[in-house]
Amino acid sequence: MRELVGECTNCQRPVYCEDGFLNGTVTEDRGLLCFECASPAASTAETRRFFILTDLEGPAGVDSFTQTRPVDGFPERIESARKLLAGEVNACIEGIRSVYPNSVVDVWDGHGPVGLYAEDVVGGTYLREGRPYMRLEGYDALLFVGQHAMAGTFHAPLNHTYSSKSVAYFRLNGVFIGEFGARALLAGTQNVPTIYLTGDDKAALEAQVFIPDIETAVVKKGLGIEAAEHLEIEEARRVVREGAARAVRRLGEIQPFRGIAGPYVLEIGYLAPVGDEELPRGERVERINERTVRIYADNLADLPI
Repeated sequence: MRELVGECTNCQRPVYCEDGFLNGTVTEDRGLLCFECASPAASTAETRRFFILTDLEGPAGVDSFTQTRPVDGFPERIESARKLLAGEVNACIEGIRSVYPNSVVDVWDGHGPVGLYAEDVVGGTYLREGRPYMRLEGYDALLFVGQHAMAGTFHAPLNHTYSSKSVAYFRLNGVFIGEFGARALLAGTQNVPTIYLTGDDKAALEAQVFIPDIETAVVKKGLGIEAAEHLEIEEARRVVREGAARAVRRLGEIQPFRGIAGPYVLEIGYLAPVGDEELPRGERVERINERTVRIYADNLADLPI
């Protein structure tokens, strides 16, 4: 008989009592530790803090917008995709903890219509509200799980930049940039390195354009906007797990990305004409034409990225 007793206070893994035996230990203050965190090696291990930024388009098994956009009307496909993402997120956490067992791992659900559920995240703290990647001070590194390529990338499955329905491109200080590059740059302005990305092969190439030394885990090969060759699910999770371990072992080798310096001009191109009420608001917003706007900012965090 197996009974859930609680969670490890270090890594939040479940601790069970199975046939009278506990797969963990009880601490002096009556807390719980799994055997891995209770080991002498873990007790002396260095504590690190990692931030995982997730999206729903990147896991193996996901290659259709019907799996990511509720408005398309296939809720059962989205639920299945969320489980696929959770599996890769948990594999990433396992990879981190194989190197730093005492790590603090925070996981932000970066998919607008919800890409993860808190109860599916094992060993990390689920974050949903706001944009916590704007406040990364104190973290040792940023990692991306489930990432897609920027809008317009050839043969990149589910490629888009922030909106798959309305945005044609983002260009920052003359450089075409997607969600990865923008957020890696935000982390860099906070002195936090971006060390890892999982997703399709085109997303991995995009990451290497901005951060040549980054570790990547490719779980599918893009063949079109809604077409890909995928690794088997368990193989994808193994690749993600092993890649995460490689990435965190390289802390200190991969430097924060600061390749685009301010002041900043963000040009947003839209797929269709947009009205004034749909545009970003502010004194430093300039409409170029019916499909293009430019936003000026001294601080990167003031831009809609």
